[in-house]
Amino acid sequence: MSLPTTTRQWILTNKPTDLPVLSGPSPTFTLQTHSLPALKPNQVLLKSLYISNDPAQRGWIGANVDPERLYAPPVPVGVPMYARCICEVLKSTADDFKEGDTVLANLGWTEYGVLDASELQKTQGIEGVGITQYLGALGMTGLTALYGITDIARASKDDTVVVSGAAGATGSMVVQIAKNVIGCKKVIGIAGGTEKCQWVESIGADVCVDYKKPNFKDDLIKATDGYVEVYYDNVGGEILDLMLTRMKRHGRIAACGAIAEYNKSDGSGIKNWFEVISNRLEIKGFIVFDFAPKIKEATEKLVQATKEGKIKVDSSNETVVETDFEGVPETWMKLFEGGNRGKLVTKLK
Repeated sequence: MSLPTTTRQWILTNKPTDLPVLSGPSPTFTLQTHSLPALKPNQVLLKSLYISNDPAQRGWIGANVDPERLYAPPVPVGVPMYARCICEVLKSTADDFKEGDTVLANLGWTEYGVLDASELQKTQGIEGVGITQYLGALGMTGLTALYGITDIARASKDDTVVVSGAAGATGSMVVQIAKNVIGCKKVIGIAGGTEKCQWVESIGADVCVDYKKPNFKDDLIKATDGYVEVYYDNVGGEILDLMLTRMKRHGRIAACGAIAEYNKSDGSGIKNWFEVISNRLEIKGFIVFDFAPKIKEATEKLVQATKEGKIKVDSSNETVVETDFEGVPETWMKLFEGGNRGKLVTKLK
């Protein structure tokens, strides 16, 4: 088989202010073909097999984002969209990698690419666990869930915990860690749709409240009767605002995401902020990179919990969409349409 000399890439062309635009005169991304550089010493030629889709990516491309206020450098116009990928090694000049190895790499929306060997991470096979879980439950997603619920929210077995976005990649892991690893007294999920709520309950939640139902507010108030100690927030917006009124005094909120706000140029605003003051609430934002010194230890903890059956890691906690390279942006957009249960992964055809 001849090795590729060019690669197709999805290039960020126009930074969006609202929902990204995939067609028309000013698309957010354009498909381009570029030449691949020759391999230098200690480099690897990669083929992308699977692409991670994450809500955080929307924040990296926003037109109104101040780079100085972002936790990582934003994606510049004119370069491929950033993304974590599972790749196959096609050729290597590095001693640590050989042809056929499967690795994790920040390759982006690119079919093929050349990276330094130091930027790669080998995957380790776990019996009965699919390789795509390294983009989700056993990757940054799982680490985000573990860090947020343990170090930031400091959840204990005596706490009642509410998790928004509970059917999503991070939220579903938080539910399992809170209930099955920490042993929290009660875990309440928030998700959209009957099927998703049933699934959230099947992985550990004592109850899941459907935000798509017209009586959602009353249902959440009923589920949180007596108020709660911990809220793990993945969505922001109106649900965060409502949860401020459902916290116990000195309650703790781990602010992980704000997917309800990512595609709005003007946010909805918080109306119940006085609850933070009057009930002495603690709200703390965090980024998984803050957890870097503990990543090896934390990954081992997630793997062990998986082996013990405390964390369910199978096809039910991910949505893998087989996609032509031309369709990569469309698959990513499913994140904002509620089109996934658990981790959303693109499998390239």
